[in-house]
Amino acid sequence: MSIAVKKRLVPSDKYALKCPNPMDPEFITIHNTANDASAANEISYMTGNTESTSYHFAVDDDEVIQGIPLDRNAWHSGDGTNGTGNRKSIAVEICYSKSGGARYQAAEALAIKFVAQLLKERGWGVDKIRKHQDWNGKYCPHRILSEGRWDQVKAAIAAELERLGGGKVPSPAKTETKPSGATYTVKKGDVLSVIAQKNGVSVATLQSLNGIKNPNLIKVGQVLKLTGSSSSRKKSSFPLPSGIFKVTSPLTRGESVKEIQTALSALHYYPDKSAKNFGIDSVYGAKTADAVRRFQLMNGLKADGSYGPKTKAKIQRLLK
Repeated sequence: MSIAVKKRLVPSDKYALKCPNPMDPEFITIHNTANDASAANEISYMTGNTESTSYHFAVDDDEVIQGIPLDRNAWHSGDGTNGTGNRKSIAVEICYSKSGGARYQAAEALAIKFVAQLLKERGWGVDKIRKHQDWNGKYCPHRILSEGRWDQVKAAIAAELERLGGGKVPSPAKTETKPSGATYTVKKGDVLSVIAQKNGVSVATLQSLNGIKNPNLIKVGQVLKLTGSSSSRKKSSFPLPSGIFKVTSPLTRGESVKEIQTALSALHYYPDKSAKNFGIDSVYGAKTADAVRRFQLMNGLKADGSYGPKTKAKIQRLLK
């Protein structure tokens, strides 16, 4: 029997604050709450206050309540206006996390079943699960992490997903080879790094084939070449500096920092926006260090926010 979801959705007049962007989700992010409130109280507080923080579901020991529509983003991952966590993931808050105990254990058990149900509904595997920490380094889901049980929780979700008949890896027998001249038409919400991943090409190749200088300036309806010859066959379209870069006083700035920011932006870790407090500004400040730290967290590197040889090598591998 599927888990019923009660909907207590945020009013549409609060969309601009709580969930301003359309979303085609690609991940599920798991959180632990910082209090011992029920799901009903969590959602009521979230939808009723004047803060931007938001999440899609709250799960307690008895029920699942939805507060944000699944076709809209929520502000829950702390990775910025254009961060993948905030813009591409479904947020699931597990209630009664502060004190733990029997109520929390029951809430976590229901959340495990509910997350598996979400995965099954979307044809996803457990590779689509993320913890809040993965996006911005915050120690969350704090109770699961402090008890050293993240792998155990993922395994439990995988077992439940298998019980539901999901999570099976499709056969590669029908893998197609893209014909010469294949194209992709940009849709609303697309970013170049995701288009590249879905079509089995690199960001650098897409830029070279289509004459794209800024990977974040693609337009809805734009037709991108996926194969063919390009005018430039550089090893990488993103020159990256050598040396060590980190937040210092006075701040490190200049063309080398701009190269780092541009490469991280192509991988969707650094927001290239003209809005206040965002954008490629050639300054290795807190925003750049945070983007580097999130990249390191997601790619098995020491997450210290400092750019060095290992971080450079990993970025270059992902961009080729």
